[in-house]
Amino acid sequence: MADPDAAMMAGPDKIARFIETRRLTSLSGAFADSDVTIIENFAPYVFSGPDAVARWTGSMRGHLDGVTDLHHTFGPPRDFGRTGDLVFFSLPTRWTGVDHGKRFTEQGGWVFVLVRQGARWPVRNYAWAVVSASYD
Repeated sequence: MADPDAAMMAGPDKIARFIETRRLTSLSGAFADSDVTIIENFAPYVFSGPDAVARWTGSMRGHLDGVTDLHHTFGPPRDFGRTGDLVFFSLPTRWTGVDHGKRFTEQGGWVFVLVRQGARWPVRNYAWAVVSASYD
């Protein structure tokens, strides 16, 4: 297998939809049941422990205050690897939106570690990195 399949893309898709909409229902089943660690570009930067997802959710909503018309586009997955019940890949991502009245484009990348839980492949870990940003 050279790329993540649809089941493996479900978690990243759900996380991106949550970021776009801020609707908690978008996150259903996106994250693993335990051992979640998230690295973001906003404080406190590392979300880890049993309440990692809840703290990240609240912090993400705060981070997005003043952001509207947010949309993402994924590029082709890169660097896919699977060992047993763990999967790793990176996902180029482009965000566009309006931040406090200014249109922006942000290019970045996510790296994901997924863990198999039954038929699902939820996200156990992810890290986000911005590689370029522009404001119109």
